[in-house]
Amino acid sequence: MAISYEDIVKVPKALLHDHLDGGLRPATIVELAAEAGHELPTTDPEALGRWFAEAANSGSLERYLETFAHTVAVMQTGPALRRVARECALDLAADGVVYAEVRFAPEQHLERNLTLDEAVDAVVTGFREGSALAAEAGTPIRVGTLLTAMRHAARSQEIAELAVRHRDTGVVGFDIAGAEAGFPPTRHLDAFEYLQRENFHFTIHAGEAFGLPSIWQAIQWCGADRLGHGVRIVDDITPGNPPVLGRLAAYVRDKRIPLELCPSSNVQTGAAASIADHPIGLLRDLRFRVTVNTDNRLMSGTSMSREMALLVDAFGYGWKELQWFTINAMKSAFIPFDERLKIIDEVIKPAYAKLIG
Repeated sequence: MAISYEDIVKVPKALLHDHLDGGLRPATIVELAAEAGHELPTTDPEALGRWFAEAANSGSLERYLETFAHTVAVMQTGPALRRVARECALDLAADGVVYAEVRFAPEQHLERNLTLDEAVDAVVTGFREGSALAAEAGTPIRVGTLLTAMRHAARSQEIAELAVRHRDTGVVGFDIAGAEAGFPPTRHLDAFEYLQRENFHFTIHAGEAFGLPSIWQAIQWCGADRLGHGVRIVDDITPGNPPVLGRLAAYVRDKRIPLELCPSSNVQTGAAASIADHPIGLLRDLRFRVTVNTDNRLMSGTSMSREMALLVDAFGYGWKELQWFTINAMKSAFIPFDERLKIIDEVIKPAYAKLIG
């Protein structure tokens, strides 16, 4: 029986890799830009949404990242950050996402005199408000915040300490992001070693634009719990029947290191030629800890339901596979084990059981 997009919207989903500044509503950008005096390519929300998608469809990670100048520019005050976070939680909940980890880089939101702590407080408060409104609407969601340090900057230790400082108010993990080439994760080794001493979780953007050395460093030098993207692990797999895993690929699979795969985003940045050609098919067949994610919903014109629908069309997946992706994500979340288990056993499995039969 064919699975429709509308059916997918209704089932519970879990999301681990979503950028706050990559998921704004176009209408919100227009309103906030007017308040901030920031010039946009267009002030028509519908046309602006199209502009973001087209500008991001360049096949270049660097060009893709340029689109964020406009979203970050309108996220420079406490009320703006709070609003964007609140709307993010509501939009994800409306798409059937029951658990999400959304990341943002506090150091990019200080142009109008916010402190790092104030930026974090605003976002965490916004997520809390959005989650409360979603629950009232009958679409409950839990949102955890990941704090990101920019890999070309030198504030990772400071942001790591900030994350630990806010660990009991909604921040569940740490990340580094930005252009990979020339900025290896080992540049931020002090921050990762600090986080490990603090028993704190972290993921690292690796293996998207840059290849296996980026993944190897993220895991073996820095100790990443998860790989942000990690799609280039496929370079260590030799095609065949069966495929042969190299030592790094085997290690990633053996250790069940989660891959935060973002199919549409990877196609946009040139990491995959198309959804049908995306390594997610092979990695799923080989039983890597594969998760499905949105990355930047605005730039990719996507949602969790759309990502899953694309995979259903490309690979013929059914409810069993969609449940597998969802449980993989929930198992890999940065909240306590018993809380992950509760969402799996009480929310995800019962919903899919009705569909799988």
